[in-house]
Amino acid sequence: MQHDARTFLGNGLSFPLRTDARGQIVLVTGSEDIDQSILIILRTRPGERVMRPTFGCRANELLFEPRSASTVSLLQNYVLEALRMWEPRIDVVSVNVVDDGGDVGILLTEIEYQIKATHDTRSIVYPFYIADEPEIL
Repeated sequence: MQHDARTFLGNGLSFPLRTDARGQIVLVTGSEDIDQSILIILRTRPGERVMRPTFGCRANELLFEPRSASTVSLLQNYVLEALRMWEPRIDVVSVNVVDDGGDVGILLTEIEYQIKATHDTRSIVYPFYIADEPEIL
């Protein structure tokens, strides 16, 4: 019996939820399902889901923290912790946070991961925002 990696990886509802031309709900499969799952984890604050209060990533707790090495380290840890907990189909290879250095306060989070079933290495870059106000002289 031959196994299809897409079957193992599963499928789920597309996010955001949408319908096709026939009015049926669109499903995503395989690595696209994993990519969307990662984004859902990163965008969800713990406590937002009533039936799963611990689901999500704590990164939004850093919104008003200063732009510092400590904040970068916490962000890396929160992302790694959330993905290891909530996405069992992947192994996280690395999480690197890059400070854009601009006034906007964007911390780009580069996540490299490997899909366990296929050993396919992929990456995603997700922006987190901090409200780091410039110092008043």
